[in-house]
Amino acid sequence: MSTAIKLKSTTSENSLFALCERLFPICRSITGNGVRQTLSILQEYIDLQVHEVKSGEKVLDWTVPKEWNIREAWIKNSKGEKIIDFADNNLHLLNYSIPVHGKIDLASLKDHLYTLPEQPDLIPYRTSYYKENWGFCLTHNQYQQLEEDTYEVYIDSTLEPGHLTYGELYIPGERQEEILFSAHICHPSLANDNLSGVSVLTHLARYLLTRRNRFSYRFVFIPGTIGSITWLAKNQSKLKNIRGGLVASLLGDAGDFTYKKSRRGTSEMDFVVQYVFTKLGVPFKLQNFIPYGYDERQFCAPAFNLPIGNLTRSQFGTYPEYHTSGDNLQLIRPEYLEGALEVYREVVHTFEHNVFYKNLYPQGEPQLGKRGLYEAIGGNSEAKQLQMAMLWILNYSDGEHSLMHIAKLSGLKYRIIEQAGKLLEEKRVIEKI
Repeated sequence: MSTAIKLKSTTSENSLFALCERLFPICRSITGNGVRQTLSILQEYIDLQVHEVKSGEKVLDWTVPKEWNIREAWIKNSKGEKIIDFADNNLHLLNYSIPVHGKIDLASLKDHLYTLPEQPDLIPYRTSYYKENWGFCLTHNQYQQLEEDTYEVYIDSTLEPGHLTYGELYIPGERQEEILFSAHICHPSLANDNLSGVSVLTHLARYLLTRRNRFSYRFVFIPGTIGSITWLAKNQSKLKNIRGGLVASLLGDAGDFTYKKSRRGTSEMDFVVQYVFTKLGVPFKLQNFIPYGYDERQFCAPAFNLPIGNLTRSQFGTYPEYHTSGDNLQLIRPEYLEGALEVYREVVHTFEHNVFYKNLYPQGEPQLGKRGLYEAIGGNSEAKQLQMAMLWILNYSDGEHSLMHIAKLSGLKYRIIEQAGKLLEEKRVIEKI
């Protein structure tokens, strides 16, 4: 049994949306002080362990990059007026821009400007993590108003050897088998694509810290791609314990839920999430695994093939505010965050109570009549379904198929399968594993 773990003290601001509000102004990236500041705030909620991995360290086929930090960045016209200022919106700066200070004409400046002509009122989010470059992002309306002039460009940043930083919380349960939850913490001021997942997982962890759990739980708050690759490189001995997991993102908007299945496609987690949606009666979309998206594609890499899916509301790239300044605190709502947390809690609850059985008489079908199982069914109006459920359970109680999986395969209602399982267990034909 897990030992009790104390919760951090709470404040009146300790809510899903309030946490997003606190984190929103911070300029985050795949490395740097913005990530550390974010993790420091999360440590007020949960006892995160913070890990630092040195720049230049080899992690699988990647190398931990140099650390990037930004203090100030702007563009001035010849009158000394700031026309673009990182202080106004941290999306204005191409993330990971190298330091620059000098004067430049309009034609040369335009080579370093990024806009969205099809969404002229929004600032795009752009990065240059692995190629040294500099640039600014602005609305297309601002871009069209630029005049022939000499502009002063100033970017006070550093790109030098440092560390990649991530946070991790492990909650031990009765069993070593664990469920992994992951959220990326590398985006700057984007509320839905970043902070909604961070907030939901933080509050899910707080919930689990109040319970005695059958499984162990691990939460990782990591930079996208390079963070999950780094975590996998450093934790390969732990992967054998991972029973299932979810990557959390895009959970604060009004979209219907979307579940992208694990690479396996038939993992316990894949069945649990679909069952939860059906049980709660919420609309959802189901997507088969594709090797593109968030960190599930790293966890599901062929050598690992972990049973980890991606549970979102709107899918990435499908809503107009995605990776723009429109993904702000006005896009997400407290009730949508609460609804997402309810789904994640129900996933945990269902996973905790999903049962696997072992058939104690696997060599042919055991005789049910002599064990009084037909009498146990009696005149039940669902007697035929219960009898069929027993046959399904006996055939698939091999340690690899849970009752939920068997319900899906058989097309029978879960409560019928569950009832048949209890009858077979009472008669000692099957046993829990």
